[in-house]
Amino acid sequence: MTEQTLFIVKPDAVARKLVGQIIARFETKGFKILKLKMFTFSKAQAQEFYSVHSSKPFFGELVDFITSGPVVVAVIEGNNAVATTRILVGATKSYEAAPGSIRGDFGLGISDNIIHASDSKENFEKEAKVVFE
Repeated sequence: MTEQTLFIVKPDAVARKLVGQIIARFETKGFKILKLKMFTFSKAQAQEFYSVHSSKPFFGELVDFITSGPVVVAVIEGNNAVATTRILVGATKSYEAAPGSIRGDFGLGISDNIIHASDSKENFEKEAKVVFE
């Protein structure tokens, strides 16, 4: 089933000049890039984007990190895009991510884990509104 999803190359990956390698993984897998932009989250955008985590103790650190520098955000389309992207990205904690996954190959920790990917169609729609509208 063809669907769309979103991923964000986080500030740590942008600073380490990994953007091209990360995007290439999605293109190699056959995804079509529909939207692509580089920007820096405002604090308000970051709080809205990560609102699902607002009651968690790491929320402030997460907002500080995602606003610490530019990110690259993409909307992609392909077969089973949400599930396939989650597999390509790997486990949230980089040290638990499988080798060959983006986080397994490039991630250094928990918050500096290189990339965010929408975990459902509903969250994709919400997240895309925050960054593209």
